[in-house]
Amino acid sequence: MTAHTLQLDHLVISARTLDEGTQYVADTLGVAPAGGGAHPLMRTHNRLLNLWGGGYLEVIAIDPEAEAPASDAAARPRVFALDAPKTHARLASGPYLSHWVVRVDRPRNLPRWQAQYPQRIPPVVPMSRGAFTWALAVPDDGAFPSWQGAGDGIVPTLIQWDTAQHPSAVLPETGLALKSLKAVHPQAETVEAHLRWLGAAHLIAVSAPPEAEGAAAEAALVAEIETPAGLRTLK
Repeated sequence: MTAHTLQLDHLVISARTLDEGTQYVADTLGVAPAGGGAHPLMRTHNRLLNLWGGGYLEVIAIDPEAEAPASDAAARPRVFALDAPKTHARLASGPYLSHWVVRVDRPRNLPRWQAQYPQRIPPVVPMSRGAFTWALAVPDDGAFPSWQGAGDGIVPTLIQWDTAQHPSAVLPETGLALKSLKAVHPQAETVEAHLRWLGAAHLIAVSAPPEAEGAAAEAALVAEIETPAGLRTLK
């Protein structure tokens, strides 16, 4: 088990389009995400919203203007399961809180850590946009990270920033703060054990679904956000 403690980096809202995701966040929190940009490698784009304490909220969607890969072999699956039929079906009902990302700070080196534990940590992909560069642990098939078959967006993605400045440092203040992050998963004990190994168990409360739902229950994330207008919930 690792003794290293990770930090929350950002929450992820998946959406069919950036406008849909932006509207969902604005309606829920009273502030609209802005800025962001494109990820050419993943053929996605995003908008961002600052959260107090050095984190942020990301709205992400497939970029309809992204350049098509030269061939099927060159088409890397998009991050955060955005190509998955299950995700498409869920997004038909609207944007939702799909995932969360935790930060691996130095001196721990994310690529080296992954090489030591390739069964637990997905391959690390270097990424960049503008002045920012980072490493992201992403399964080759674009699925959410998992452990022993349990994932579904509840096992977090690992990120390490290579630039000294974090994106939250350049985002406008919003008066928003994450109060709590909770998850329901039918394999809650497996997920919790992996979170403890990662050093991220203190960031989220994971519980099993009601007995009536059992193993057939869907995994779900819920974030309570403190806003100037009171407590709001993203899910």
